[in-house]
Amino acid sequence: MTDIDTPRDRAPGQARSGGPSVQSLLATDTRTVPAPLLEESYEFLGSQDIGKDRYLSPEFHRREVDKLWKRVWQMACREEDIPEPGDYLVYDIADLSLIVLRTETGEIRAYHNACLHRGTRLCDDTGHAAQLRCPFHGFTWNLQGALTDVPSRWDFPHVRDEKFALPEAATGVWAGYVFVNPDPAARPLLEFLGDLDKHLSPYRLRERFKAVHVAKVIECNWKVALEAFIESYHVIATHPQLLDYLGDANTQYDIYPGTEGGPGFNRMITPQATSSPLLGEQLEPQDVLEAMFRDFYPEGVGNFEVPEGGSARTVVAGALRDRLGQLTGADLSGTSDSEIVDAIEYFMFPNFAPWAGVGAPLTYRFRPYGNDPDRCVFDIMMLYPLPPGVPKPKGVPIHWLGPEQDYTAAPELGALVAVYNQDLANLPKVQRGLKAMTKPGVTLANYQEIRIRQFHRDLDAQLDS
Repeated sequence: MTDIDTPRDRAPGQARSGGPSVQSLLATDTRTVPAPLLEESYEFLGSQDIGKDRYLSPEFHRREVDKLWKRVWQMACREEDIPEPGDYLVYDIADLSLIVLRTETGEIRAYHNACLHRGTRLCDDTGHAAQLRCPFHGFTWNLQGALTDVPSRWDFPHVRDEKFALPEAATGVWAGYVFVNPDPAARPLLEFLGDLDKHLSPYRLRERFKAVHVAKVIECNWKVALEAFIESYHVIATHPQLLDYLGDANTQYDIYPGTEGGPGFNRMITPQATSSPLLGEQLEPQDVLEAMFRDFYPEGVGNFEVPEGGSARTVVAGALRDRLGQLTGADLSGTSDSEIVDAIEYFMFPNFAPWAGVGAPLTYRFRPYGNDPDRCVFDIMMLYPLPPGVPKPKGVPIHWLGPEQDYTAAPELGALVAVYNQDLANLPKVQRGLKAMTKPGVTLANYQEIRIRQFHRDLDAQLDS
């Protein structure tokens, strides 16, 4: 196996792996490529280590709760999770708990999940209710958050209905995702998202529906989990079976600054149906095709052939485009090869990672599990396109995996089960290793881990605000 990185005499952050670049592959696409994919946006952000205490310290976690989770927009659910009046979902993060529900008028609201009498939690999980009634003593609110009933009302002359309305968090909807912000003075959601809307609008995520949702508590800090999924540098050691058809070291990393002092967003485009440059000698196109089909289209193995002088990407994209169209009923005839075969992942601060394209219709979310810096919740969602005119079905409920279960207990993840299990094996080791490490910080690559560095720069800015 040969590392063919460019020489070290380049300016910091300018070195790149050998092999075909993402942009050179996009130039051969058989369809029109969405304009945002044709951009490149990299900036060298330095090579300083990132202090390890931010992954381990209860004090750092408390700063995150006070300065981050209580003050930023965060994705709580999809619109199709609460399609009807009275549908609700509970969003928990650290000590915070919000009841996200749809009112009789179709409006989405988020109420702090605590009775104003003696603090009892009003709701758990998901459900449907005509009102919010405390299970302890029966104080009751309507879906508009107004107090409607107090048992033994004669004993509470000091309770004024207008002061006992349920406190609300800010809510916003973007691309079918429902966002919440506990800060009542939060700036508008679209302003917070910045140009992310422009980048993802070609993919019409609002028109998709949540067909898969798997969640698991992982034995690591939420930032450890997040960072593992926003770089492809780990593929060579963690997912070596993918190297035959995944251009890991050819991944394009882009970072975009925030607007008006807010956090930025970033992305990576990992090309597929092209073998890794780290293999040294590149595979024949037919071997690339069959390796990818073995994982993602087993019934296609032996049924497709790359013509002499042809590209595996073109044939793979054509076959998967037809297959996905048949499975979903969606018209994908104009969808680019890149959107079909490549892994195109965006990240929006602080914990939201929607993917573009249709070949890998994923969304990730990372959040602390209670107040334990050593554990987090990792959500994996899949958003499928629909045929024209077909009503959007209700989103599937969350499939929670237990402590002893790995992703083989979630067959709905398909060929990605093995990949997620490989990642799962790493994450607790990282958390334990950070505690044992004598070096005070972690070291990052200048280019392949630039998304992690931008995340920490934005996190520091938020915590210092």
